[in-house]
Amino acid sequence: MSEQKFRIESDLLGELKVPADALYGVQTQRGINNYHISRKTMSMYPDFIIAIAYVKLAAIQTNHTLGVINDEIAGAISQACREIIDGKHHDNFPIDMMQGGAGTSVNMNANEVIANRALEIMGYEKGDYQHCLPNDHCNCGQSTNDVYPTTIRLALIRMNKSLVAALTGLISALRYKGEEFKDVIKMGRTQLQDAVPMTSGQEFNAYANNLEEEILNLERNVKLLHEINMGGTAIGTGLNAVPGFAKLCAANLSKLTGEAFVSASDLVEATPDTGAYVSYSSALKRLSIKLSKICNDLRLMASGPRCGLNEINLPPKAPGSSIMPGKVNPVIPEVVNQVCFKVIGNDATVCFAAEAGQLQLNVMEPVITESLIESLWWLKNAIETLTEECILGITVNKERCYEMVKNSIGIVTALNPYIGYKTCTKVAKEALQTNRSVYDIVLEQKLMTQEELDNALDPKNMLNPHKFKMK
Repeated sequence: MSEQKFRIESDLLGELKVPADALYGVQTQRGINNYHISRKTMSMYPDFIIAIAYVKLAAIQTNHTLGVINDEIAGAISQACREIIDGKHHDNFPIDMMQGGAGTSVNMNANEVIANRALEIMGYEKGDYQHCLPNDHCNCGQSTNDVYPTTIRLALIRMNKSLVAALTGLISALRYKGEEFKDVIKMGRTQLQDAVPMTSGQEFNAYANNLEEEILNLERNVKLLHEINMGGTAIGTGLNAVPGFAKLCAANLSKLTGEAFVSASDLVEATPDTGAYVSYSSALKRLSIKLSKICNDLRLMASGPRCGLNEINLPPKAPGSSIMPGKVNPVIPEVVNQVCFKVIGNDATVCFAAEAGQLQLNVMEPVITESLIESLWWLKNAIETLTEECILGITVNKERCYEMVKNSIGIVTALNPYIGYKTCTKVAKEALQTNRSVYDIVLEQKLMTQEELDNALDPKNMLNPHKFKMK
């Protein structure tokens, strides 16, 4: 086995060995040495790497247009950025997502990879920084404090598209089941008690409509991420950025990505502001709460098979017990529930981290980033799993559902307009005490004719508003 070769690089703290074939440099190596926290590296999140490459590409285009960097260096840096955007060199981003320094290690990782690749493009050796410097060229007119939050925003915008696509697929699957089950009469319930009849189709369509609202909410909140502070540099004053950098960089980033980025009107305000993350995280939490509630319903409706509701059948995915033969658990809704709990917890982390900002910078943005990216990634995967492994394979037990409707005390509610609430209460109480049907008691007490009763209890008249005349 050949011995690994190194090159020596130096920074403020001294010299360090860097793998000779690595595109990253000394500050990335320090980040590798310092942070062994989440063991989730940048290389695991391509959208984040692509986002920072877009930001660096917009910055070099801006500096070149403004006459700050010459054609050769700008061209090499631009090519390096485009290669990263195309998916190359991602293994050169080994930094742990959890870190101190407000994201400096992430920014310098990108600067070093881009600089060393640019050196290769220009015909020089990696580490020969006199021709292209990570700080002076790749980070020109920038700071971690504007690059990192802009990168977060773009990464979240990109990942939101994948989440919405997954959510759209789930909604379509629910609507498909809504159509399939449109004629299946079942009992609706409130407070886990019998309420009034409905159809399984109405139930699944309601889930679809409920989640469709979340697409609109995500899209409302993701718009907040389009305001960026590029050109603000360290604290928003624009130190070391040339006049015009902020607006031109936002315009360049918009052109490159197809997103409508705008430069913040007050860069000093925008630099420490994490309000957009709080709002977007809240949208993810709201989606998770609704999704978890749907999974709770699925588990309840599938409970049994002999001693529960047993209204629907979930696709069997695994033996449910190491001791109870024949048991099959609702494992897909269960895992989605747990993902939702994680997202709700991540939202609390985002809130604490946003509140912890001090003065002109919020140094807690790395944990905000890690929490939001994890929430997005987990939610997307969970939604796709729920759609493919559960929703599409659900079947309904039509006879079981209708039998519960016929035997329910709750159908007496449909008689309120005809015999009054007080009389209905007496009928319900007697039916419950004597274990008889509402239908038989109403006829026995001659409260309605059979024709009137059949019409009132016709499922078609119990599922939608209909005309009636009170006695």
